[in-house]
Amino acid sequence: MNSVFSVHTMRFFALVFTQVLILNHINFLGYINPYIYILFIALYPVKNNRTLLILLSFLLGLTIDLFLDTGGVHAGASVFVAYARPVILKSSFGAIYEHQNIKFNTVDFGSKLTYFTLLTVLHHIVLFSLEIFSISKIILVLQKTLFSSIFTILLGITITIIFSRKTK
Repeated sequence: MNSVFSVHTMRFFALVFTQVLILNHINFLGYINPYIYILFIALYPVKNNRTLLILLSFLLGLTIDLFLDTGGVHAGASVFVAYARPVILKSSFGAIYEHQNIKFNTVDFGSKLTYFTLLTVLHHIVLFSLEIFSISKIILVLQKTLFSSIFTILLGITITIIFSRKTK
Protein backbone atom coordinates (compact mmCIF):
# COMPACT_ATOMS: atom_id res chain seq x y z
CA MET A 1 0.00 0.00 0.00
CA ASN A 2 2.80 2.37 0.88
CA SER A 3 4.60 1.91 -2.45
CA VAL A 4 1.35 2.38 -4.39
CA PHE A 5 0.70 5.62 -2.51
CA SER A 6 4.23 6.85 -3.17
CA VAL A 7 4.01 6.01 -6.89
CA HIS A 8 0.80 8.03 -7.27
CA THR A 9 2.17 10.88 -5.19
CA MET A 10 5.32 11.02 -7.31
CA ARG A 11 3.23 10.86 -10.50
CA PHE A 12 1.02 13.70 -9.23
CA PHE A 13 3.94 16.02 -8.50
CA ALA A 14 5.96 15.03 -11.58
CA LEU A 15 3.03 15.75 -13.89
CA VAL A 16 2.24 19.07 -12.18
CA PHE A 17 5.86 20.22 -12.36
CA THR A 18 6.20 19.10 -15.98
CA GLN A 19 3.00 20.91 -16.89
CA VAL A 20 3.85 24.10 -15.04
CA LEU A 21 7.56 24.41 -15.79
CA ILE A 22 7.73 23.10 -19.36
CA LEU A 23 4.44 22.52 -21.14
CA ASN A 24 2.66 25.73 -20.18
CA HIS A 25 5.26 27.66 -22.15
CA ILE A 26 4.36 25.84 -25.36
CA ASN A 27 1.72 27.77 -27.29
CA PHE A 28 2.25 26.90 -30.92
CA LEU A 29 0.11 28.88 -33.39
CA GLY A 30 -2.17 29.97 -30.56
CA TYR A 31 -4.00 26.63 -30.54
CA ILE A 32 -1.57 23.92 -29.50
CA ASN A 33 -0.88 23.61 -25.81
CA PRO A 34 -0.50 20.11 -24.34
CA TYR A 35 -2.12 19.31 -21.00
CA ILE A 36 -0.29 16.20 -19.93
CA TYR A 37 -1.43 16.35 -16.30
CA ILE A 38 -4.56 14.39 -17.24
CA LEU A 39 -2.34 11.29 -17.36
CA PHE A 40 -2.78 11.19 -13.58
CA ILE A 41 -6.53 10.74 -14.01
CA ALA A 42 -6.09 8.31 -16.89
CA LEU A 43 -3.61 6.04 -15.13
CA TYR A 44 -5.24 6.07 -11.69
CA PRO A 45 -6.02 2.45 -10.68
CA VAL A 46 -9.51 1.25 -11.48
CA LYS A 47 -10.00 -0.61 -8.18
CA ASN A 48 -9.26 2.42 -5.99
CA ASN A 49 -11.88 4.67 -4.46
CA ARG A 50 -13.75 6.77 -7.05
CA THR A 51 -14.48 9.56 -4.57
CA LEU A 52 -10.77 9.85 -3.83
CA LEU A 53 -10.07 10.11 -7.57
CA ILE A 54 -12.57 12.95 -7.93
CA LEU A 55 -11.03 14.76 -4.94
CA LEU A 56 -7.49 14.25 -6.25
CA SER A 57 -8.59 15.41 -9.71
CA PHE A 58 -9.98 18.57 -8.16
CA LEU A 59 -6.70 19.17 -6.31
CA LEU A 60 -4.74 18.49 -9.50
CA GLY A 61 -6.83 20.92 -11.54
CA LEU A 62 -6.79 23.51 -8.77
CA THR A 63 -2.99 23.29 -8.56
CA ILE A 64 -2.71 23.87 -12.30
CA ASP A 65 -5.21 26.73 -12.01
CA LEU A 66 -3.16 28.37 -9.26
CA PHE A 67 -0.03 28.32 -11.40
CA LEU A 68 -1.81 29.47 -14.57
CA ASP A 69 -4.20 31.93 -12.91
CA THR A 70 -7.13 30.47 -14.86
CA GLY A 71 -9.86 30.69 -12.25
CA GLY A 72 -10.89 27.06 -11.91
CA VAL A 73 -11.34 25.88 -15.50
CA HIS A 74 -8.75 23.10 -15.12
CA ALA A 75 -10.33 21.98 -11.84
CA GLY A 76 -13.76 21.86 -13.47
CA ALA A 77 -12.54 19.92 -16.50
CA SER A 78 -10.53 17.50 -14.34
CA VAL A 79 -13.45 16.76 -12.02
CA PHE A 80 -15.77 16.24 -14.99
CA VAL A 81 -13.37 13.77 -16.62
CA ALA A 82 -12.81 11.93 -13.32
CA TYR A 83 -16.57 11.65 -12.88
CA ALA A 84 -17.10 10.41 -16.45
CA ARG A 85 -14.12 8.03 -16.32
CA PRO A 86 -16.12 4.81 -15.61
CA VAL A 87 -18.23 5.37 -18.73
CA ILE A 88 -15.09 5.99 -20.80
CA LEU A 89 -13.43 2.88 -19.32
CA LYS A 90 -16.45 0.72 -20.12
CA SER A 91 -16.70 2.00 -23.69
CA SER A 92 -12.96 1.51 -24.27
CA PHE A 93 -12.29 -1.80 -22.54
CA GLY A 94 -15.70 -3.48 -22.32
CA ALA A 95 -15.81 -6.73 -20.35
CA ILE A 96 -12.35 -6.24 -18.84
CA TYR A 97 -13.60 -3.14 -17.04
CA GLU A 98 -16.74 -4.87 -15.77
CA HIS A 99 -14.55 -7.37 -13.94
CA GLN A 100 -12.32 -4.57 -12.57
CA ASN A 101 -9.37 -6.39 -14.10
CA ILE A 102 -7.66 -3.62 -16.11
CA LYS A 103 -3.91 -3.26 -15.95
CA PHE A 104 -2.79 -0.54 -18.34
CA ASN A 105 0.53 -2.25 -19.06
CA THR A 106 -1.18 -5.42 -20.31
CA VAL A 107 -4.10 -4.11 -22.43
CA ASP A 108 -3.72 -3.85 -26.18
CA PHE A 109 -2.59 -0.61 -27.75
CA GLY A 110 -5.86 0.07 -29.60
CA SER A 111 -7.95 0.01 -26.44
CA LYS A 112 -5.44 2.16 -24.61
CA LEU A 113 -5.40 4.68 -27.48
CA THR A 114 -9.21 4.78 -27.60
CA TYR A 115 -9.40 5.32 -23.83
CA PHE A 116 -6.81 8.08 -23.78
CA THR A 117 -8.32 9.76 -26.86
CA LEU A 118 -11.84 9.84 -25.39
CA LEU A 119 -10.55 11.09 -22.04
CA THR A 120 -8.41 13.80 -23.62
CA VAL A 121 -11.01 15.07 -26.08
CA LEU A 122 -13.69 15.21 -23.38
CA HIS A 123 -11.31 17.04 -21.03
CA HIS A 124 -10.33 19.55 -23.69
CA ILE A 125 -13.90 20.25 -24.81
CA VAL A 126 -14.91 21.05 -21.24
CA LEU A 127 -11.70 23.00 -20.57
CA PHE A 128 -11.91 25.24 -23.61
CA SER A 129 -15.68 25.68 -23.30
CA LEU A 130 -15.20 26.96 -19.75
CA GLU A 131 -12.20 29.05 -20.76
CA ILE A 132 -13.83 30.80 -23.74
CA PHE A 133 -17.44 30.56 -22.43
CA SER A 134 -19.13 31.91 -25.52
CA ILE A 135 -21.39 29.97 -27.86
CA SER A 136 -20.54 32.37 -30.67
CA LYS A 137 -16.92 31.18 -30.56
CA ILE A 138 -17.69 27.47 -30.87
CA ILE A 139 -15.32 27.17 -33.86
CA LEU A 140 -12.46 28.47 -31.72
CA VAL A 141 -13.35 25.97 -28.99
CA LEU A 142 -13.34 23.12 -31.51
CA GLN A 143 -10.05 24.28 -33.10
CA LYS A 144 -8.29 24.51 -29.76
CA THR A 145 -9.77 21.15 -28.72
CA LEU A 146 -8.68 19.41 -31.91
CA PHE A 147 -5.12 20.71 -32.07
CA SER A 148 -4.37 20.51 -28.35
CA SER A 149 -5.93 17.04 -28.15
CA ILE A 150 -3.77 15.70 -30.95
CA PHE A 151 -0.61 17.01 -29.32
CA THR A 152 -1.66 15.85 -25.84
CA ILE A 153 -2.55 12.36 -27.10
CA LEU A 154 0.77 11.97 -28.93
CA LEU A 155 2.73 13.22 -25.95
CA GLY A 156 0.72 11.13 -23.47
CA ILE A 157 1.07 7.90 -25.43
CA THR A 158 4.79 8.56 -25.87
CA ILE A 159 5.23 9.13 -22.14
CA THR A 160 3.29 5.99 -21.21
CA ILE A 161 5.35 3.91 -23.64
CA ILE A 162 8.64 5.33 -22.34
CA PHE A 163 7.80 4.95 -18.65
CA SER A 164 5.81 1.72 -18.70
CA ARG A 165 7.23 -1.33 -17.03
CA LYS A 166 7.42 -4.42 -19.16
CA THR A 167 5.68 -7.31 -17.40
CA LYS A 168 5.74 -10.88 -18.61
